[in-house]
Amino acid sequence: MPSYKVAIVGAGPAGYFAAQALQNLHTDDLKFAIDMIERLPTPWGLVRSGVAPDHPKIKTVSKVFEKVANEPGFRLFANVELGTDVTIEQLQQNYDAVVIATGSALGKKLGIPGEDLPGSMSAATFVPWYNAHPDFNDEAIDLTSETAVVIGAGNVAMDVARMLALDPAELDPTDTADHAIDALKQSSVRTVVISARRGPEHAAFTSPELRELPKLEHTNVVISKFDVEAAIVRAGEAIEKDTKSNLDAMLLIADREPTSHDRTMKFQFLATPKEIKGEGRVEEVVFQKTGSDETFSIKCGLVITAIGYEATPLQGVPYEKGKVVNVDGRVKENIYVVGWAKRGPSGVIGTNKSDAAEVMKLLIEDLGTPKNSGDLVDVITHNKVVSQQHWQAINEAEIAAGEPVGKPRRKAVTREELLKLGRI
Repeated sequence: MPSYKVAIVGAGPAGYFAAQALQNLHTDDLKFAIDMIERLPTPWGLVRSGVAPDHPKIKTVSKVFEKVANEPGFRLFANVELGTDVTIEQLQQNYDAVVIATGSALGKKLGIPGEDLPGSMSAATFVPWYNAHPDFNDEAIDLTSETAVVIGAGNVAMDVARMLALDPAELDPTDTADHAIDALKQSSVRTVVISARRGPEHAAFTSPELRELPKLEHTNVVISKFDVEAAIVRAGEAIEKDTKSNLDAMLLIADREPTSHDRTMKFQFLATPKEIKGEGRVEEVVFQKTGSDETFSIKCGLVITAIGYEATPLQGVPYEKGKVVNVDGRVKENIYVVGWAKRGPSGVIGTNKSDAAEVMKLLIEDLGTPKNSGDLVDVITHNKVVSQQHWQAINEAEIAAGEPVGKPRRKAVTREELLKLGRI
């Protein structure tokens, strides 16, 4: 019976859904051995380091990942970096197929003056910082000003704004990184402005996230009713279902009785950022009212952009416009791509499931005679590989550390700590 070896690069949702799709296609006549390669010592990708800590339900998808990982023929090779510890050419030689599932980790830039001033950063830095990503635990986040501006109109922008605007005590029962909770408890930020270039009808927020905002117990949430009603008029009768749901949710927020908490999260629409000003650090953002010549500015000490992501280029893999160059997931001989690296940062976690399943069907169509080649174990020269068993030790240790303080887990934040928990 044919038995094929498949390498999946990236242990996030797209990678696990690709592995699950292959496992679901197992038959008596078709077998797959799956090796999953991950740069970090921990798997799960954005489910661990991207999902907002105050949204724990979204993280329950990790149970699916663990089920995939415990199926026969699956091996995890975490703390292994493509290009450093193993090359794409070596994977091509040793596997019948290679699946790139590395996501999109680089934040897009606005391309305006002052964007590189201290106090200006991407959500691609801020989000992993509060989620205990080992590459970002030493980031210096300046929270000394009263006002912060978040530029973007999607759920990442909303997550960032909410993390800055909620009472940090609300994060105590979450798996937010300890260093982030400590910093947020000392934060001077009391007003967070979410600024969108276009109108409410074009916002990429999703209605469930909008409907949760009024539940914030210690934060005023402000949306102009005029802005929403004008958007409803512009959208007209041919309004799409998701857009209508969004605008309805915004209208509910706009119609609420004003509250008088110390903290405020405010939505601003039709404002195009033109320049970030400051002497040696961020002091204000200049906006132009979209569609006019009128400008205005907001004094602030922190600007976080959440305007999209791009994939990090991998040596030996063609890239263009922030994505892996592909045709329906096919890249080049025995290389495939799934998830955000394939299509850009769009959709929710579940979107990757159908996407991966379609690409794995193409992969199977392309399979020839199985290779009888070497083992990845013989290719990697260092002895710090995190296997599934090591990861289980890390996972159990973090969960055990969280229990006494009422958290789902207490994350280790450095590679050294993680490897120590894995007994490596």
